[in-house]
This record gives sequence, C-alpha cells and structure tokens, in this order.
Amino acid sequence: MPIKNAIEKLENQGKKHGLPKVVKIDKKLSKRWGTGTCVIPDPKEVDALMKKVPRGKLTIINDIRAKLARKHKSTIACPITTGIFSSISAHAAEEMKALGKKQITPYWRTLKVGGEINPKYPGGVERQKKMLEQEGHKVIKKGLRLLVADHEKKLVK
Repeated sequence: MPIKNAIEKLENQGKKHGLPKVVKIDKKLSKRWGTGTCVIPDPKEVDALMKKVPRGKLTIINDIRAKLARKHKSTIACPITTGIFSSISAHAAEEMKALGKKQITPYWRTLKVGGEINPKYPGGVERQKKMLEQEGHKVIKKGLRLLVADHEKKLVK
C-alpha cells in the first residue's frame, strides 16, 4: 500500500513529533528489547543512512538501527519506527523520481534481516529484485521470500 505524501512525511514527521528522541525502555517493552534506552529517530536520519549505500553495496535495516543507536548513545534504535521510516524514505524517493529528480535514495539496497527483499517498498519484491539484479546482485527464492545471495559479502561497513 503506497504511502501518500511521503516527501512531506519524510520532511516534517520529525519536527511534528519532536524527533529524534531517546526514551527509557519501559517494563512492557523490556521483555522484547531488553533494558536501557531507545532512540526514536527522525525519518531524515534513516533516509540519510540509506542514501550512503553506494551502487554494488547493500545494508540491512538492523545495521541502520545500530548506527542510529550509536549516534544517539542509546541501547537500541526503535525497530518499529526505523522500519516505517525506511518505507517512507522509499516512497518519497519514488515521488521525487516522478517529479523528475534524478538523484533519489537507493532504497532497494536496504534489505530486511537475512538479506530479504522488503515487500513494503514501492513496486513490491519484483521491482526491488529487478533493481538489485541491474546492479549485479543475485536474488534467490527461499520459500515465499526473495533474498539477495551472499548479501553479507556486500554490506557497507
């Protein structure tokens, strides 16, 4: 399902909600995430990290989360909002492309854990698969999922 007005969300969601912010992990979430602090990033921070992935390289969302946590000196970065913001970034990139912008965020290079293609990105897995293959990556099917073969060897450091 496309995210409407993704450019606007990318640009203004952080200001609207006072992001980024670091919060203490509450008792309820500590069962899932452990103890300490959690950064809720600004969507533009997620987008900026996605933009740094060069052609031929990849990243996974957990690596983005780890970089955000280090940047904000928190225990973790929120997996929910980081995932949502990567999707907003992807949809904003497509909106920018439709407006004629040539340099867009290469969202297709950001994978889920295990090298899985993200079905929530624009065009679904088939579109992302095509874009990755155009950059020389091999995509394999494993059950119902599409994965980039040997993605670990192509991760941005």
